[in-house]
Parts: sequence; structure tokens; C-alpha cells
Amino acid sequence: MTLEIGSVAPNFTLKTKTPDGLKDISLADYEGKSSVVLLFFPFAFTSVCMAEACSVRDDLSHYEEVNAQVLAISVDSPFAQEAMALKEGLNFPLLSDFNKEVSKDYGVLYEDFIGFAGVSKRSAFVISAEGKVTFAWSSDDPKQLPDFSAIKEALN
Repeated sequence: MTLEIGSVAPNFTLKTKTPDGLKDISLADYEGKSSVVLLFFPFAFTSVCMAEACSVRDDLSHYEEVNAQVLAISVDSPFAQEAMALKEGLNFPLLSDFNKEVSKDYGVLYEDFIGFAGVSKRSAFVISAEGKVTFAWSSDDPKQLPDFSAIKEALN
């Protein structure tokens, strides 16, 4: 079951890959400092996931203006995610939930997704600087994008 609004967001530490190497990023890194927009996506390099990531890239200044950090999470390896980020010029961290623990904790893990076990559902959460969920959305339709207007509203 997807986390509900008002619940405490489960902390996590996941890896991201940059040209400087692997780096750990934790939700706790932002506690007391900024809101966090968590975007879960099924697979790197798929058309809908690329469209979502590129739309966030192109609108990142809005999130920065309201002191929100965008983090995107999938079960892909950090190396595949880095290739996607470099190819598309993504300017926010892509985090690897390779062990599928965070997707489970947030209630957004498909048991079966077109024959693949353990893939993140397309989902979005806004986490306040105090660590509370202020927006929660998840879709069983991987082609459905989050309502970015509603996400932005939850940040204001």
C-alpha cells in the first residue's frame, strides 16, 4: 500500500553514479533543509520515463525556487542511470533502488510488471523538510505521468 499523506516518510540511503564515482544520498540529508520530490519510475531509457525525466530537467528551476530537491528512483543499476543522465543532460540525482527496498517501503513495487518481478511503479511523493508526506500518488499504468501541477501545489 502506498504511503499516505501525513505519514512519516521512511528514510533511505541509495547510490547514485556520477563521473566522480558512486555516492550515497539519504533522505535524511535534506531533513530540516528542504522539501524533497521523490519520483519513482519503472525503467531507464524507456520512452515515458525519458519524457518524465526530461520534463523535470526542463522545469528544475521551479523546484529550486521553492527549495525542493528532486530525486528520481528506479530499480536500475546506478551505471545505467548515469548513462541515461549523461545522454539526456539530467540535472538531478537518479538513485538506484537495485535491492528494491525503498520501493517496497513506499508501497510502489510491482510484484509482476510485464514479466519482470520487482519494478518500481510510476509514483510521486512530496516530503516536507520535517519528513512528512504531503503528496502521494502512484499509478498501476506506467504510461500515466504524475500531475506535476499538483506536486508543485503541494510544495507551496
